[in-house]
Amino acid sequence: MKYDFTTVMDRHGHDAIAWDGPGAQPSGIAPAKPDPGFDLIPMWVADMNFATVPTVQEELIRRVQHPSFGYFAPTREYYESIIRWQRVRNGVEDLKAGMIGFDGGVLSGVISAVNVLCSRGDRILIHTPTYIGFTKTLENNGYRLIRSPLIFGDDKVWRMDFQDMERKIVKYHIHTAVFCSPHNPCGRVWEREELEQMMDLFRRYDVYVVCDEIWSDLTMEGYRHIPLQSVSEDARMRTAAFYSPAKTFNLSGIVGSYHIIYNSWLRDRVRKESSLGAANEMSVLYMHALCGAYRKEGMEWLDELKTVLTGNVRFACGHIRSHYPGVTCAVPQGTYMLFLDCTGWCEAHGKTIDELLAAGWKVGVAWQDGRMFNGPCHIRMNLASPLSRIQEAFRRLDEYVF
Repeated sequence: MKYDFTTVMDRHGHDAIAWDGPGAQPSGIAPAKPDPGFDLIPMWVADMNFATVPTVQEELIRRVQHPSFGYFAPTREYYESIIRWQRVRNGVEDLKAGMIGFDGGVLSGVISAVNVLCSRGDRILIHTPTYIGFTKTLENNGYRLIRSPLIFGDDKVWRMDFQDMERKIVKYHIHTAVFCSPHNPCGRVWEREELEQMMDLFRRYDVYVVCDEIWSDLTMEGYRHIPLQSVSEDARMRTAAFYSPAKTFNLSGIVGSYHIIYNSWLRDRVRKESSLGAANEMSVLYMHALCGAYRKEGMEWLDELKTVLTGNVRFACGHIRSHYPGVTCAVPQGTYMLFLDCTGWCEAHGKTIDELLAAGWKVGVAWQDGRMFNGPCHIRMNLASPLSRIQEAFRRLDEYVF
């Protein structure tokens, strides 16, 4: 490979929650510190333990060498980078700069769009399992979540329950849904037919969609992301979609994301809503980081990364199937997260999910409690590290946990 996905980085002391958070986060979200003698293998926060594509650093270094960081406006290169990326990676042919807007982060953009479409106290349709960021942000802003559980079938694939969705839309008079594509934490890459069926349902009941597509670049080999706005003209006009290079290139510490909204009525109001937050202005370093990432080199780096992640997923899921009876999970089609259902194993061994989590933490496997994602006996596990570290994590699970 041209790029390095095997070097094990030590991120301690370099502003990484995934590394410095265990045992230090007062919120209770972080794992505990490992016992003496075990180093940390961070498998909780959804960022990667790979160096980003070098063109990001090159672009940032070039910019910071100029000693002025005053007011600025987004450049033509910034918009052209997004348009080119969406055309090459997602097949989007008709995107214009005026349809693209900045958000301080995907969750910030989601709330701006929801605030336009809803009043405080309104009910919003969302799938479970649910990304914790959605739950906290929406509920903290005064919205009530109506959860439609995804179905985990005999084929070990998560699917939408359209009958349940329709029943709840009608019962609760819902006109806004928050959707995740690809799905976090289940790792599902939705097929076009599923998206068409969902959007037909939403068209019939006049439901607008706020769609988080931050994971769109990170699909496993053999899968392709379908932008929700591409499935029909109606979907294009009733969807606000949110993207960012943050997940793809490990840039979450350089805050920023962008939305694509074709509907001018919705777009103008989302921008107005976003402007109410004084901090919701683009950073010049975010702009340059995106331009550095969305180059030809970034596309090459991403293709290699997807090969690496696909290999990690195959190893981990194969190991779980053959070594841990009672633990089930879907093989992720996208993202780099596993969502392990440990119900059978815990029942067979008389253990609680808390005991299982703690056993992993003690030996440095810093996996994450899945209950905060609405998984009652689940663990969320990050596979975005060099394969050698993934293999070491499972060696420890074999010897000390399972």
